[in-house]
Amino acid sequence: MNDFAYDLVVLGAGSGGLATAKRAASYGASVAIVEQGRVGGTCVIRGCVPKKLMVYAAEFAHLVNDATAYGWSFGSASHDWLRLVESRDRAVAALESTHERLLAASRVELVRGRGCLRGAHEVDVDGRVLTARYVLVATGGRPCLPPIEGAQHAMTSDGVFELRRRPDQLAIVGGGYIACEFAGIFAAMGSRVHLLMRGDLPLRGFDGDLRRELDSALRASGIDVRPRTVVREIRPSAAGVVLELDAADGRARLAADQCLLYAIGRRPNTEGLGLEQIGVELDSQGHVVCGEDAVTAVPNVFAVGDVTGRAALTPVAIQAGRLLADRIFGGKTAVMSYRNVPTAVFTDPPIGSVGLTEEEALDNYGADGIRVYKARFRPMLHSLTGRDSFTLVKLVVKGDDERVLGCHLIGKDAPEIVQGFAVAVKMGATKRDFDDTVGIHPSSAEELVTLR
Repeated sequence: MNDFAYDLVVLGAGSGGLATAKRAASYGASVAIVEQGRVGGTCVIRGCVPKKLMVYAAEFAHLVNDATAYGWSFGSASHDWLRLVESRDRAVAALESTHERLLAASRVELVRGRGCLRGAHEVDVDGRVLTARYVLVATGGRPCLPPIEGAQHAMTSDGVFELRRRPDQLAIVGGGYIACEFAGIFAAMGSRVHLLMRGDLPLRGFDGDLRRELDSALRASGIDVRPRTVVREIRPSAAGVVLELDAADGRARLAADQCLLYAIGRRPNTEGLGLEQIGVELDSQGHVVCGEDAVTAVPNVFAVGDVTGRAALTPVAIQAGRLLADRIFGGKTAVMSYRNVPTAVFTDPPIGSVGLTEEEALDNYGADGIRVYKARFRPMLHSLTGRDSFTLVKLVVKGDDERVLGCHLIGKDAPEIVQGFAVAVKMGATKRDFDDTVGIHPSSAEELVTLR
């Protein structure tokens, strides 16, 4: 039998890598985790966590205005952007330190540097060779810029967290969740936002009713939404940049003073890792090809998280990694299921979704095989404020027993609401089960158990 220095070497100390390393170590495995950047990965350092803190900051802008309808009065309100940035960065640094302490407490060795596979069981970290019985690739992904002239004048989502002042005007290119979330954040904070999308509606892949509702909400918040628009060229100007556009109604020009953000997708961090050289297969986009069991073409090399291109969500990477460690070191058999994975988009208003969209259900079962229940209403909060912010709840069901295929909600507290209902969908609940459940009144969530 070969002698290895470690039972497991993990490449990447993001959410998936950290979860796998700690779970493996809990079974007594000797584990090293390799990271050349900050511990915590995209989610902790430049993604979910700092972005959600900015979402909270933006929500206060609405709360200040809404409070007046409830009898509150305030002096002149102002916002200190730099104070927000410094507070946010301290919180992120504290969370990073916590992850480092948890690694040490779990007896996982943190190896600083860039790792590269030199063989099926060998990882070279800046000249130091680590040998391992198993290797996990959990290197995540990174945002990208388009191959067009002037792209160097734009920033990606990583750059947002480096802004030391709020831009008065901001152009955002993209229609996915990152683009829409930042559009809502900056608009609420007082920036003039232009949102440029290739498609007709934001959030491709989400349920059509949610997409249309969000499109209306973005426009109602004052965002300049431009569908069917492609940037051809970016040129610097005295005030910022000028965008040459191919728009739905012909060519156009947009002056984006001070700031241009591209949020058009992410690329996997697989370059220079030596994966293909040892037989690990990559797809055309550079993602590691593996099954739902995380096994690659090299039996002892595994992959989880965004680097696989499968359900790029932090909780998915964590779950897949922990289950992998359970199988390898804990003698368990459970494999990650990618069906009915709930997700949220922290737009204004936010979205929560689990299961099949109406469009997916129609493709799978036909118009005669499904039924849709939905309701749209102004939430109780705005019965006094009068603000044009609406909630839409929707169930997609199948067959005579009306098993719930999808549960979708856009409106205040949608992510918190859908997290609970995701359990019911995962368990195979029917519309009758929803109907038999007593609602909590008054709440938006009760609408999901009273749909007719």
